[in-house]
Amino acid sequence: MASDAPTALANDDWLACAQRMAERMRVRGFDYVMRNDGGYLSQICSSAEIFSYLYTRGLNIGGSIAPLVPEPFAGNPGADNPGYTNGGLYNGPRTPDFDRFYFSPAHYALVLYVALIECGRLSEEALEAFNKDGSKVELIGAEHSPGVESTTGSLGQALSQAIGVAMARRHRDEAGNVWVMMSDGEFQEGQTWEAIQCASHYKLGNLAAIVDVNAQQCDGPMEGVMTVEPLAQRIRAFGGEAVDIDGHDMAAMDAAFKTRAPDRPLFILARTDPTRGVPLMNERPVLHYLRFGSHEERARYQAAFEQLKAESAAWNG
Repeated sequence: MASDAPTALANDDWLACAQRMAERMRVRGFDYVMRNDGGYLSQICSSAEIFSYLYTRGLNIGGSIAPLVPEPFAGNPGADNPGYTNGGLYNGPRTPDFDRFYFSPAHYALVLYVALIECGRLSEEALEAFNKDGSKVELIGAEHSPGVESTTGSLGQALSQAIGVAMARRHRDEAGNVWVMMSDGEFQEGQTWEAIQCASHYKLGNLAAIVDVNAQQCDGPMEGVMTVEPLAQRIRAFGGEAVDIDGHDMAAMDAAFKTRAPDRPLFILARTDPTRGVPLMNERPVLHYLRFGSHEERARYQAAFEQLKAESAAWNG
């Protein structure tokens, strides 16, 4: 699939470009789920617009300074591994004026990779190594994976890491913001609420989080596991600013970011559909990870992929 990446962030046509990018991301991600006989498809469906917005409009970042095709994993950083490349370099240089991006739900890694491909930061060839032994293009992203600045550990820890960076940037009087992409299940973790309280106490207006509120987690729908609603009200109670939006409306994401307060962390609650573009998934009781139960089921998903691919091609012109 050829890349038709959006270019200038300030272009009046950014929204149309970003919408086309999100559609292509779903197709490319679905393609690799089929090639791997399963995968995190619902996350691709729900968050394509989130990543498209970040990489076409939200993030103020420079060009990638990492190889288009990642070299094989050669071990952790150290004196015996001088060629180690951190995945955050795909988001450009870490200079004071540019933003920093922390990617929390590491199982969304495929969505991040296809976003990097669509905006020209990663080669299509890189996905040939996806989820293979010795590859940096991992199923669960780590700090050596493209676009991933820091291994974030258990879900709920990345926000705390990002807060530390936001505090340091403020002390250094740096202009760049700190962004975090999160999933809604992370709000079941106590550490997340401690982090929000900390960011509020230190008035970190340079911190923005965008949350994929798809109401799903590993064990099924969140309302049946542990609800976090009313999420916006709870975030505000801990001192943060929260804005509820349609998570497939990138203009709403942009408007929410532009209205952020200078002295409070912002949480954009992007309420999404985890079956968007693939309505066949509505038949499944648990959406977290797609596994095919039979050859017949796989054939049905292959047909759904071909339909989505055709619709995307027509929409992209």
